[in-house]
Amino acid sequence: MSAQDAIDFVSDNIAEVGELMRSLSGRYEAIFGNFRSACGVVCLPEAARDIADLAGAASASVYAHIPNQPLLACSSGCAACCHLYVQVPPGIARMMADHIITHFSPDERDALQGRLEVAAAAARDADDPARLRHRCPLLGADNRCTVYDVRPLSCRAFTSRSVTRCNDVVFGEIADGSGVEQNAAHYRIHMEATFALEQAARDRGLSAQQKGLAEALLTELPATDKSAAAKAQSTPSSTA
Repeated sequence: MSAQDAIDFVSDNIAEVGELMRSLSGRYEAIFGNFRSACGVVCLPEAARDIADLAGAASASVYAHIPNQPLLACSSGCAACCHLYVQVPPGIARMMADHIITHFSPDERDALQGRLEVAAAAARDADDPARLRHRCPLLGADNRCTVYDVRPLSCRAFTSRSVTRCNDVVFGEIADGSGVEQNAAHYRIHMEATFALEQAARDRGLSAQQKGLAEALLTELPATDKSAAAKAQSTPSSTA
């Protein structure tokens, strides 16, 4: 083989692999467009649970079938990210409220109501809620999510390779969660799911605006007996 033949051989080989990579890149991008299209076949109010399940299945498939996925440090009881401000798109709070009504005892709901009110007030008073550090009202004493099966999409999306990094970002000097490197495909799937819920709301003529988690849950959860009694006591009675 002459020097020129060697150059041609190597160049052609690289060109062939490059073409395959371009083709695969296009097909990779199509994953997310196809995911959003699949989300469009469901509608509110069922959309929240269906789309959350679809996002979970898509993410699991990414980890199972696409190579070189990062090793995550996330584990049960690791709760630094549970101190970040969370917003939810339409439908998510209703899904969570249904779960809470079904699975929480009256005393547990009373206690949760109080924590939600404190968290919502903290968010309202914050100059920038994104910089707020507040323990999630739904986080149990064991640092485990009490509504894990119906947790918000942003909670599902957040992953980390380093517990130390999470603690530095959440409890250190970095003001938001952007300093924690995310699994790009996993995160993007859940953001597409969020966009799909927003669009589902628009299609029905509803507000697509996201709300803070505590505020949204307080809107969706009926007042408990103790909460209703407390409000009644704090409201001056009218006289004829």
